[in-house]
Amino acid sequence: MTTTTRIIFWVARILAAVIMLQTLYFKFTGAEESVYIFTQVGMEPWGRIGVGTMELIASILILLPSTVWLGGILAAGLMGGALMMHLTLLGIEVKGDGGYLFILALAVAICSLIAFWIDRKNIPAPIKKFLPSFLH
Repeated sequence: MTTTTRIIFWVARILAAVIMLQTLYFKFTGAEESVYIFTQVGMEPWGRIGVGTMELIASILILLPSTVWLGGILAAGLMGGALMMHLTLLGIEVKGDGGYLFILALAVAICSLIAFWIDRKNIPAPIKKFLPSFLH
């Protein structure tokens, strides 16, 4: 891995994890914005707590060297869901935030996919056999 790739790899992992971890406070304390969002999509309170728990797990996995690929794909999946909720039910802007939450979800999605792509060689062989060849 080149020095540039290593820097991109670490920046992507840290940025994704920091953004997800920072939002946990709002999900787990039942902040007004989080309750509003999950109420709008019909997932309050179980979805708010469940998504928060999954984001915590993804944040830990993306930072651990042996599970970057798993944390990256989990985070990308979670952010894919968040982005779809914004595009279908919530709108880009939620409660006058100027699209801030949408941009954060997009940033995490991009960073987690970068981390996954760089670390894809570390996917265990028993899992790789079920994946398309471009992920090997």
